[in-house]
Parts: sequence; structure tokens; C-alpha cells
Amino acid sequence: MDAELQNVYWLFWGAYGVGLVLFLWMMQRLLRFLPFYGLRTLLLAALAAILVAPVESIDIAGWWIPAWLYGGYELILGDSVAASAALLNLALAGMVLLLVWILDLVRYRMKR
Repeated sequence: MDAELQNVYWLFWGAYGVGLVLFLWMMQRLLRFLPFYGLRTLLLAALAAILVAPVESIDIAGWWIPAWLYGGYELILGDSVAASAALLNLALAGMVLLLVWILDLVRYRMKR
């Protein structure tokens, strides 16, 4: 992989990260009108799990792609093996963030 392609790769991930932080910040401000803390944080955790989970590309070793993007693209193309890898990564990220959400609810209860 040449240096120019590597720079574009890191530029994409940097722009994706900045966009993700801005999107989650806007969603947090939008969801503050929901009456329950647990519901607000569950929706934010679900969005984070969907948007943050990466999957390694089968075509180019060492390249990580957002799982929702890669899985959707491979589902459209009909490659069920690659799509299932992306869905597995999404499921794992969801389970991890579900655990973090439960721990956050315990922290919130203990603080009150």
C-alpha cells in the first residue's frame, strides 16, 4: 500500500471521527427532552454501537471500515460471508455498549 493511499485512509477516519462526534453531540442535545435518563442513554449507546463498530476489509488486509457501511454494501452485492462478519462486529459492539449502559445506570442510581 503506497503512502498516498494510506494518507487518504487516515484522512477518511479522521473526518469520520469528527463527524461522528458532532453527530452524537447533536443527538445528545436533541434527546435531552426525553423524560427518562435510561432511555436517552440507551438510544445514544445504540447509535454509538451502530456507527462506531469497525470491520476489517476482506479485499485489503489492515483496512478497517465502518461495519454498517461495509455490511450494507456487501448485502447489496450479495456477499453473505462478508456481510455476516460486519453484522457480527455490530452485534459484539452492541453487547459491549449494552454492558456499559447497564454500568452507567448503576452509577446513575448510586449517585442519586
